[in-house]
Amino acid sequence: MNSDNDVRDSGLVRKLGLNRRQLFAATTGMAAAAALTARPAVAGPAGNANGTLVPASKRGIILYTVRDAVSRDPLSSPYASGFQAVLAELSEIGYRQIEFAGFRQHANSPGGNDLNTPEGATLLRSWLDAGGLQAEGNHGSIPGDLSEASLDRFDRDCEIANILGLGHIGTGSDPTRSAYVADWAAAAERWNVLGERAAGHGLKLYTHNHDIAYTFLLDSGPADQAGNPTRSTGIRRLEYFLEHTDPSYVYLEMDIYWAHVAQYKHTSYTAPDGSTVESVFDPAALVASKTKRYPLFHAKDGRRDDSQANGYVMTPFGEGDIDYSTFFRRVGKAHHNPMWEQDTAPGGSTAPAQSLDFARLSYTNMSALRG
Repeated sequence: MNSDNDVRDSGLVRKLGLNRRQLFAATTGMAAAAALTARPAVAGPAGNANGTLVPASKRGIILYTVRDAVSRDPLSSPYASGFQAVLAELSEIGYRQIEFAGFRQHANSPGGNDLNTPEGATLLRSWLDAGGLQAEGNHGSIPGDLSEASLDRFDRDCEIANILGLGHIGTGSDPTRSAYVADWAAAAERWNVLGERAAGHGLKLYTHNHDIAYTFLLDSGPADQAGNPTRSTGIRRLEYFLEHTDPSYVYLEMDIYWAHVAQYKHTSYTAPDGSTVESVFDPAALVASKTKRYPLFHAKDGRRDDSQANGYVMTPFGEGDIDYSTFFRRVGKAHHNPMWEQDTAPGGSTAPAQSLDFARLSYTNMSALRG
């Protein structure tokens, strides 16, 4: 893995190091956030009261789960619509942490369609503060290259994150979809540079995972016609990424549902000698071995269903078969912030209240976890 000095001493980083805009964003963005109204004190236990596995202050949700409510027209619906109303309802339910999935809403909502500006972020921050909500991250877009234009856009994203008071900035995509070690090595190098740049803004850079990220790298054996390796030494893609990125700068958000899908699906690899080797993934063991690398979780639940290719069907939190009580006990609570997510929560025109109803049910079930 590259050391801190390796990253800092590379010609690329010297050439594209902190520029005046980045330094300005890191200072003025945080100052603007601090100048906004202080968050009111949050009622309820903040620690492990009564054996609570997820303290009240850490119960969160990603807004992708209620994206139908955020995006619908408040002038044509009796239900909470747009960021301001949805954040207020989530606060009333009891959520205290928010993860954004972009900053767009219906044009008729307060603030207009696109709040991905300093002014829009200031407005969002005022609504978060009014509800006693802490924004933890955003599933945004991470530069695919290190050009000056891309880095300048990344600096602007960090400026927005600072106004919102985020601790983390990230993406909902895997670092790469490739099966080959060379592509993962290149992704790790790029993320090390971006992670250091994010740290210059006071932020932790994170990637999200899907089950494919826990498949095995093709890193050995006979080459195919294109010269690519066809077999594996048994190293999973995201585990390689962890080992080749700087723990001071690059972090992960484990989607616990997709990690369990990986446990169900990706159970063997073809070794260099052509033999099949069984290897079952243990999500909690990976987190426990590198606990500080996982500041965020997606606490997504699922019902086991062997008729499905993924082995699970998404459900509200606590209504599925993923053993969250055991998982949270095994990984501990000190460094982790679980955001409930359910991709399938929106009910469409036939059940317009469904995603927020599921949000209430999921909060109740998360609150009930004991250990």
